[in-house]
Amino acid sequence: MSKNDKSKENHEEVGFDDKELNEQEIAEENVSDALSELKDEFEREKDRYLRLFAEFENYKKRTTRERIEMFKTAGEDVIQSLLPVLDDFERALKELEKSGDKNLFKGVELINNKLSETLKTKGLQLIDVKPGDVFDADSHEAITQIPAPEEKLKGKIIDVLEKGYALGDKIIRYPKVVIGQ
Repeated sequence: MSKNDKSKENHEEVGFDDKELNEQEIAEENVSDALSELKDEFEREKDRYLRLFAEFENYKKRTTRERIEMFKTAGEDVIQSLLPVLDDFERALKELEKSGDKNLFKGVELINNKLSETLKTKGLQLIDVKPGDVFDADSHEAITQIPAPEEKLKGKIIDVLEKGYALGDKIIRYPKVVIGQ
């Protein structure tokens, strides 16, 4: 007896014929194909979800950074408009010192200090520049160049005409300087 004959006998004994067996195999293949397609679709959706989640996390981080930056510089316009007042106080103090009126000088000095300290608490920082410092085009504004009185002052700051200020890490007014050539 051949192998195929034994197989037919076994199928006939159980009550299956070849047609039912083929239909069952086809059904199993269809289920397998459908399962494979569902797995592929699941993987695509999972990948899409992970990308969308990562994109949302990046959005949250970016908006948080922008919000922090906005709060840091929220009063920038107000502070910039007060910088000329600081300059006027400085000029007034120089003139009052010349006049010799100690009480008037002390009163104006107290007001100047109070304004300066209030602006410092809001993040305003004086950019420290003095004659003899090396000129840096990124952090200084050159108003003019004059012949250097000494050879060692060539390319360096000769005079500071207007103080510079920074708000946090951002320069809101560059110091205006005269440099030697």
